[in-house]
Amino acid sequence: MPRLEATGPNAEQITYWNEHGGPRWVTLQAALDEQLAPLGQAVMDRAVIAAGERVLDVGCGCGETSLELARRVGARGTVLGVDISMVMLARAAERAAGLANVRFLEADAQTHVFAPASVGVVFSRFGVMFFSDPHAAFANLARALAPGGRVAFTCWRALADNPWMTVPLFAALQHVPPPPIPAPDAPGPFAFADAHRVRGILADAGLAEITFETRHDTLTLGGGGSLEAAVDFAMQMGPASIAIRQADPETVKRVAASIGEALAPYLTPDGVAMPSASWIVTARRL
Repeated sequence: MPRLEATGPNAEQITYWNEHGGPRWVTLQAALDEQLAPLGQAVMDRAVIAAGERVLDVGCGCGETSLELARRVGARGTVLGVDISMVMLARAAERAAGLANVRFLEADAQTHVFAPASVGVVFSRFGVMFFSDPHAAFANLARALAPGGRVAFTCWRALADNPWMTVPLFAALQHVPPPPIPAPDAPGPFAFADAHRVRGILADAGLAEITFETRHDTLTLGGGGSLEAAVDFAMQMGPASIAIRQADPETVKRVAASIGEALAPYLTPDGVAMPSASWIVTARRL
């Protein structure tokens, strides 16, 4: 599979998701799928993905959502999973081996020239918040939609509304300085937290019937398991992992102990269960 050149408006993201974020996501793929699958499936339900549809899966990662979409559209439908991470797409291709109705493309969805009016649904599970220019990205994606086609995606609300990320972070900050705070609209997990901003992006792309559904889901950190497994997950994924990136081994040990103490009240027989807040956003091309 060819490597997408780290050029163009999203060069920084291409580099990150091929050299850092993507390999880590592949390592944690099973845990992340277990944790996030219900949120992706909720978007599919909201979009009423039906047999025979043509779906574009933006930021498909390791392929979990593309596989579920392929199951829903059936043999008469098609799914195209698009991502900038070669390593994640390699895992996705492995998982989809033998399926005729799903394929994967290493491309930047902001700039790739999709066939006009070629899909009925543009879908994403936490994959649309990383564009350097979301106005350009959604204008591009809207051109790929057939008339009447739908957009359906989920994105995180504000960091402060997501204890599954803030609780480990604040525990880590007892021992390390806070990481740099990005601008609210900078590419990243919380770039679409402002519903007013997102509505404007979609409207500028020519989309209408824009809706936001507020979700408050309990997530099992790292997909379930022991407290120790949840601590390990929090130290590899999310804001806490960024905060400890430069920490020495002794500091990392202290951080792990503090995160364990902070997560312990959330431990259930099914794992460490914590609150989350996200949007399900839908729109339509008229």
